[in-house]
Amino acid sequence: MQRKTKSALVRAAVRASRKAVAPYSRFQVGAALLTSSGKVVTGVNVESASFGLTCCAERVALFTALSMGCRNFRAIAVVAEIDGGPMPCGACRQLLSEYAPDAEVLVADRRRPSACKSFAVSELLPDAFSRFRS
Repeated sequence: MQRKTKSALVRAAVRASRKAVAPYSRFQVGAALLTSSGKVVTGVNVESASFGLTCCAERVALFTALSMGCRNFRAIAVVAEIDGGPMPCGACRQLLSEYAPDAEVLVADRRRPSACKSFAVSELLPDAFSRFRS
């Protein structure tokens, strides 16, 4: 992916992160998902007092895009104020491996968005559980 496209996607995630709903942790995470058609869909983490109901920014962006009918994804950027950027959790890695297996994953510290790291989904979840067999 072109550097300009990566930079724009990370900036979209930074803007989204400011809208995170994180009253308990105060850890604001933003994600921006790039579809194969060039559309950018954002998401933020949404916390609940019942912590298990909290949803990560990556999943919010992915679920929003899927509910809009998008099915092919090129990349996702994830940002928060943490050294090195926030790595996707196991649940997000699983869903990315199912619905965006070819996407590039960009992570960056919101305070230094130009220093992003890049991963393939398969690097983050090798040998993923990808199909349910009955």
